[in-house]
Amino acid sequence: VENYVGATPAAWNDPIKASEMAQSQYARGVDVIFSAAGPSGLGVIQAAKDRKKFAIGVDSNQNHIAPGTVLTSMLKRVDLAVQKAMDDAKAGNWKPGLTVLGLKEGGVDFAVDEHNEALITEDMKAKLELARAKIISGEIIVGDVEGGNSGH
Repeated sequence: VENYVGATPAAWNDPIKASEMAQSQYARGVDVIFSAAGPSGLGVIQAAKDRKKFAIGVDSNQNHIAPGTVLTSMLKRVDLAVQKAMDDAKAGNWKPGLTVLGLKEGGVDFAVDEHNEALITEDMKAKLELARAKIISGEIIVGDVEGGNSGH
């Protein structure tokens, strides 16, 4: 199930509309919503909490916002990207252009902490680690929307 809060920049900061859309999805039987919607995602988390369903946070660790409701958060490790750029510059190795930091490089991850660890079973952790290893090894190809590779 896929929805968009809107097509203008205002959609990025409309948690009320995102909450309404999430409520509708949960009412249709959806159990978990992963919102990639900036601050609008806070409305999704609130709707999940209200409906006793789950949400997945995005960009930073949002597990603390609604413990027991945020299943996990998908992390963009911008801190590591900045540190790498600074280290490269300090060493005289910095070059302009695109640098991709994926799972292998630690540039993306998922968050497990005291706010959601009770939701993640050992079996789930094992499956997540297996998927991580297969992605890093290249056995599973993750799509690249900008590059036109939908993955498989």
